[in-house]
Amino acid sequence: MNKSKKARMQELVELLNKAGRAYYQDAEEIMSNYEYDRLYDELLKLEEELGLTLSNSPTANVGYEVLSELPKERHERPMLSLDKTKDVEELKRFVGDQKALMSWKMDGLTIVLTYREGRLFKAVTRGNGEVGEVVTNNARVFKNIPLQIAYQGQLILRGEAVIGYKDFEKINEEIEDVDARYKNPRNLCSGSVRQLNNEITAKRNVKFYAFSLVEAEGVDFYNSRARQMNWLMEQGFEVVEFQEVTQDTVEAEVLKFSEKIAQNDFPSDGLVLVYDDIAYGQSLGRTSKFPRDSFAFKWADELRETRLLEIEWSPSRTGLINPVAIFEPVELEGTTVSRASVHNISIMEELELGVGDTIEVYKANMIIPQIARNLTRSGVKDIPKNCPVCQGQTEVRQVSNAKALYCINPDCQAKHVKSFALFVSRDALNIEGLSEATLEKFISMGYIREYADIFHLDRYQEEIQTMEGFGEKSYQNLIDSIEKARTTTLPRVIYGLGIANIGLANAKMICKEFQYDPEAMLKATVEELNAISGIGEVIATAFVDYFSDNVHRERLRNLLAELIIPKEEADSAAQIFNGVNFVITGSVEHFANRNEVKELIESLGGKVTGSVTSKTNYLINNDVTSTSSKNKKANDLGIPIISEETFLKMVEEGRDK
Repeated sequence: MNKSKKARMQELVELLNKAGRAYYQDAEEIMSNYEYDRLYDELLKLEEELGLTLSNSPTANVGYEVLSELPKERHERPMLSLDKTKDVEELKRFVGDQKALMSWKMDGLTIVLTYREGRLFKAVTRGNGEVGEVVTNNARVFKNIPLQIAYQGQLILRGEAVIGYKDFEKINEEIEDVDARYKNPRNLCSGSVRQLNNEITAKRNVKFYAFSLVEAEGVDFYNSRARQMNWLMEQGFEVVEFQEVTQDTVEAEVLKFSEKIAQNDFPSDGLVLVYDDIAYGQSLGRTSKFPRDSFAFKWADELRETRLLEIEWSPSRTGLINPVAIFEPVELEGTTVSRASVHNISIMEELELGVGDTIEVYKANMIIPQIARNLTRSGVKDIPKNCPVCQGQTEVRQVSNAKALYCINPDCQAKHVKSFALFVSRDALNIEGLSEATLEKFISMGYIREYADIFHLDRYQEEIQTMEGFGEKSYQNLIDSIEKARTTTLPRVIYGLGIANIGLANAKMICKEFQYDPEAMLKATVEELNAISGIGEVIATAFVDYFSDNVHRERLRNLLAELIIPKEEADSAAQIFNGVNFVITGSVEHFANRNEVKELIESLGGKVTGSVTSKTNYLINNDVTSTSSKNKKANDLGIPIISEETFLKMVEEGRDK
């Protein structure tokens, strides 16, 4: 036996098993799908040549061990993988003189459903093909699954649980931590279906598409898979789209399916063919791994050769810096592509990826750009020692199975997306069109490094207009909103800086105390601030500590240079509520909301708190006779409860004095 070939076989088994465990158990990619398939095919050829299959070979094992706290259950009938091809001619040979059903091979989580007496009795995941996990409670909250059907006998069917691209993107957008977002819909679906709390599953919009009927007692399907599928539809199940084919129509139908991919909302990784003649298919039996009555077709990846121009490093709020390959533009599946995520350093090392290399790129499942192979393999070099946003130091960390690059500077702007989000919020600068996701993009691209940079985003007009989600109109709306925000008030600016414990009300008090003079505020001491009514030592210390940092002082000065702040003079005569504390509860009639009442009180020197205490002077509630807890406490403490009308009279009379 050739020792070098056996050693290569052992190496391939180790590599493929490691990649499989990372993908299926940890939802991590340490190897591209293209590379996995290539190495798998190489292993198969070696096994055939040597007549040897190792016990732990992925070609001999159907799946990976299930690792979770969900109950386990052995399938009554093993769920085998399908033999696969990328060759349409092989599909034709498979069909032969038979009729077959062609359907989508959906990319989700396979589920086995059992119904008894017309009700959903059990749902079990595929697991490793022999043993799966019981997910009945979760299946009950799938969006389209029938909990009760007309058929009263025992029904067992198989199908795919999937989450569509639109729902996938929506769910990911709601996850604030970028690094916690799901890599693809399959990972999201797997995590959703296997939740221990089905309330989470219910929110994920999981759908189930039946693709195979295993058992239906007493129903004659006239030996036809197509009849089975139609019968399942009559019972209320959504079934995977299928088409009857013969040897003569296989090629045309493959083309029709491929043309639908771009419009499909659900993820798929190919097609499945199964003989319509049930008895004929069953008579063929099975191999140790594959059934002989069905075959999987994977799209022949359209490969394009190109040259790697650079690795773009994109920081996130957790410090993770993601590598993105930028290459000479190529046409793939009808669109021009010039970039592809490399995910992590481990994949870069596996590809031996270096700038200037000749690479082959493709679209995974005909949708997502990926690097298939590196033809020149010059090796990984020039991993940044400095963060592209803050220029702080970076370090390579081992995270589970993969190496990743992190910025270790705690003050990196990319880590402070929330700070910028506060700055543009309604009570601060009130800039529409700058969501956290958009801010994160702009920060990672280097467009925003400090608050003042927001007012110069017009420098990147061309780049922004070509971004996903932006166009000429949305860009102009953003610029208009930014220009409008230039005219503001100093308290809004101070609040927008995100200084610990300083809300808008406190910011107003501090600004008023220092005559709306920013430089005087920068020189303020803890003692001076602590002397302001309503400003305690904690707030005073936080304010002074913040501006003791020269960077913060300069950033405020840079920001103020961009703004128009009308002159405000502290008019003691107008401060009719100076030292007066209010609590507002219930609905309001003369104002848009309670926040408007609050702003008026604060502009007149007063303070608004959230709860009634002995320090409260007035409780504003239009329902003065209410038995609410706040009214009760005010009555107990002898605090006047006044209506909105009474409050407005107080304002009018106070101003007339």
